[in-house]
Amino acid sequence: MKRLAAGILFVFICSTASWAAMKVGDIAPVFTLEAALGGKTFTFNLAEALKKGPVVLYFYPKSFTPGCTIEAHEFAENAASFAAVGATLIGVSNDTIATQIEFSSRECRDKFPVGADADGKVIRAYDSQMLKLGGLGPMMASRVSYVIAPDDRIIYAFQDSSPHKHISNTLAVVRQWRADHPR
Repeated sequence: MKRLAAGILFVFICSTASWAAMKVGDIAPVFTLEAALGGKTFTFNLAEALKKGPVVLYFYPKSFTPGCTIEAHEFAENAASFAAVGATLIGVSNDTIATQIEFSSRECRDKFPVGADADGKVIRAYDSQMLKLGGLGPMMASRVSYVIAPDDRIIYAFQDSSPHKHISNTLAVVRQWRADHPR
């Protein structure tokens, strides 16, 4: 019974708790990652993406898991809305590029890229790693979404283990940003 209770506590902590995410007003760490879009790899460069407009950067725990698949589907369904206001969208997990190649086609539906941060450098730079009981298992990203303005500042940060509000919240922020910064 103690083992079961400890196991349930471990799963709960891994699915809900994380280190403090970066805050609104913080300077976003610049990064370059190997990413996949539509099953093809490329190098994603945050600095280059910010030259085009705001970037929605979302971290998720693991490709092909139920919550992460739901989130990818919802972002894919809204990818055109993000593009319409000039926002770049990218998801990042600690999965390998081989996994992200498949995930980008199947679950992201060829609509937006996903980055492979297998060593966790970007996840740690954004304080988006999960707090794990006893440090067991590989480091994973917590479910955190950021909107980064072209001036490199974080204008929105949202952390919730549920995937559902990440899309509507970040889309509302980029729409407001666009209204405040007409082309």
